[in-house]
Amino acid sequence: MTASENLGVLIKETQAILHQRMDEVLRPLGLTVPQYACLQALHDTPGITGSELARRVFVSRQSTNIVLQGLEKRGLITRSDDQGPRRERATELTGAAVALLGEARTGVAAVAGRMTGGLSPADARRLHTLLTTCRDALAGR
Repeated sequence: MTASENLGVLIKETQAILHQRMDEVLRPLGLTVPQYACLQALHDTPGITGSELARRVFVSRQSTNIVLQGLEKRGLITRSDDQGPRRERATELTGAAVALLGEARTGVAAVAGRMTGGLSPADARRLHTLLTTCRDALAGR
């Protein structure tokens, strides 16, 4: 295996463990990682399109709709009855979602801190730059 292939495997292993650790802190809150990512994206980018939401949650548009339906049933989001452009419905967080998201962010931040705890601030910034470069190369940017 080449050095580049080894690096790709290491990144994938890291992502899988990160997902598992995030799941461990989110599960007691009744959230999955995709639900958390969805709430986070809706909070950070009000009016986000369904397509962009799917990209940020790393699932298909159809799966995003299923995630949204579950969040709506739990009273964590409200969705407009009126369809906007491209048949999309405006989606907003409820007060309960904002409170839950605050708790969830605390747990996820602890996981991220654990992941980068052995890095100096300069190393963490450098890793961010390097991973951004790798992502952009694959995305054709």
